[in-house]
Amino acid sequence: MHYDVVIVGAGPAGLAAAIRLKSLDPNISVVIVEKGSTVGAHILSGAVIDPIGLDRLTPDWRSDSQCPLKTQVAADQFYFLTEKAGVRLPNWAMPRLMGNHGNFIGSLGAIAGWLAARAEAVGVEIYPGFAATELLYGDKGDVVGIATGDMGVGRDGHPKADFTRGMELFGKYVLLAEGARGSLSKQAVDRYGLDSESEPQKYGIGLKELWQVAEDRFSPGLVQHTFGWPLSKGASGGSFLYHYGDRLVSVGFVVHLNYQNPTLSPFDEFQRFKTHPLMRATFVGGKRIGYGARAIASGGWQSVPKLVFPGGAFIGCSAGFVNFARIKGSHNAILSGMLAAEKAHEALALGRANDELTEYENSWRDSDIGRDLYKVRNVKPLWSRFGLVPGVGLGGFDMWTNELFKTSIFGTLKHNKPDSETLRPISEVTPIVYPKPDSVFTFDKASSVYLSSTNHEDDQPVHLHLRDPDIPIRDNLPRFGEPARLYCPAGVYEVVYANEASHADPHFVINAQNCVHCKTCDIKDPAKNIEWVPPEGGGGPNYLDM
Repeated sequence: MHYDVVIVGAGPAGLAAAIRLKSLDPNISVVIVEKGSTVGAHILSGAVIDPIGLDRLTPDWRSDSQCPLKTQVAADQFYFLTEKAGVRLPNWAMPRLMGNHGNFIGSLGAIAGWLAARAEAVGVEIYPGFAATELLYGDKGDVVGIATGDMGVGRDGHPKADFTRGMELFGKYVLLAEGARGSLSKQAVDRYGLDSESEPQKYGIGLKELWQVAEDRFSPGLVQHTFGWPLSKGASGGSFLYHYGDRLVSVGFVVHLNYQNPTLSPFDEFQRFKTHPLMRATFVGGKRIGYGARAIASGGWQSVPKLVFPGGAFIGCSAGFVNFARIKGSHNAILSGMLAAEKAHEALALGRANDELTEYENSWRDSDIGRDLYKVRNVKPLWSRFGLVPGVGLGGFDMWTNELFKTSIFGTLKHNKPDSETLRPISEVTPIVYPKPDSVFTFDKASSVYLSSTNHEDDQPVHLHLRDPDIPIRDNLPRFGEPARLYCPAGVYEVVYANEASHADPHFVINAQNCVHCKTCDIKDPAKNIEWVPPEGGGGPNYLDM
């Protein structure tokens, strides 16, 4: 099937690109493929949304009764937590861009569903349930399209009775809007060396629960952010609580994946966070109704790769456009989709195809996207160098100087190491021991994955590939305690012993059916031994308005 533009991923960036293309020329043919079973099924975000993107893409969104974004931020609070207490930071001391007044709270998955309906109304074809698994190349080495994965393949690699061959979708331009650590984006970066002049991409893992809380615990429009406890030395991150909708509270915890202690479990740090006296009170009498996890690109300005390659471009989180300090990316995703669409439209109007959209590459740093990222470019490196409290203070100072004087005394700092290289050997750390869940405020991974409605065909090929199957037990277990069993937020990886008492004869087990597609294993594994590839289309989590 042939189109003018093929888009991979029906998130805010991909949908914005499609809608913008159709608004510029209704005759441009546009298709979106989405690996989730429905649009929004794989989207996970806080989310407090800066409306700049929606205002430009769909200026009438506030008056559209179908738009699910209804709750405006009413109160904005920042806390530094110790184990038993919290210190509220005065709003006047916070850099202006950290403020949330004028922003909106809602479900990014629901917004994607609403945008998808608008896209289809103007003629965009959207195919959910189809995972793009490979880039297609022309005779000159240019990208000419994508192929979706075969369906109905057994664990042994042979076709089953319901086998269906994947599709080839050809386009004059291919826009990759897969989110952080997308599999096709990795292929493009490797083939064309697109990261040769950028810093390593940095990541966090964001874990989120959705609660419906008691009436007396609900404060519509309240936004709370914290940093500090429970994370200890060698780890950094923070939390969010957002009140919106019908007594809904979105609570999340972000752990930066450059942490050092291999016994740290981001999932269990999140559970422990909810027991803090300032947080626990919110959930008394409430019910947890959703769970999910997702990697977040957080390298920012320095880590954005070259965005264009022959025949295509990165948009949204595939490009690394999350503003790490603000914990926001959807506004830049929409703006980048629009910007790439405008440059693709100009190229198509000139009769071009399958070349580099250099105009997109050359313009993003001078756009609102670049200005947004440039102001916070040193926050992550400062946290990494100086630790949590000094790093936060220096990062705040740097944001103020960037806002007031358009410059920084630090210049532009480097990130140096990728996240896979930051773990210390287990012999050099104090192991972290986590309390057992109480199933009231804190929970285990199994019950959490159940809430994500994750599903994969049991007999399909395992989509988590080990480059060397011996590394987990031979290398990672003695040196790091095999950290995959802890950094995975879904219980995918286990070390199982033939004799638990003596820890004899260990085996590495992959429970691929539990995978929530967060991509953390593809990022954090110290041997870079795990490769995440798309499973059969429609598999994975089925988030409902997360």
